[in-house]
Amino acid sequence: MILDKDVLENIVQEYVRLLELIWYKHVGVIKITRQTKDWWNDKCQMKLRRYRSSKSIEDWKSFRRTVKITKRSFFNNKIQEIASKNKRP
Repeated sequence: MILDKDVLENIVQEYVRLLELIWYKHVGVIKITRQTKDWWNDKCQMKLRRYRSSKSIEDWKSFRRTVKITKRSFFNNKIQEIASKNKRP
């Protein structure tokens, strides 16, 4: 049991320090490039660039919407491709 406020404060500060050390040890920089995913296209790149320059919530939503539509289209095409390739003669 902790009865002293200073002891509790020291424990919390040490916990925060250790958590930050662990976080920064394992965090990495993520760079989105054209080669990131097969479904990534120029429209996704353009929307991402627009969002990064403006930082507006509307541009973020537009980027996410574009990604969603692009992924859906890509994977629907992949499903059709696999389905037609696996048909028995």
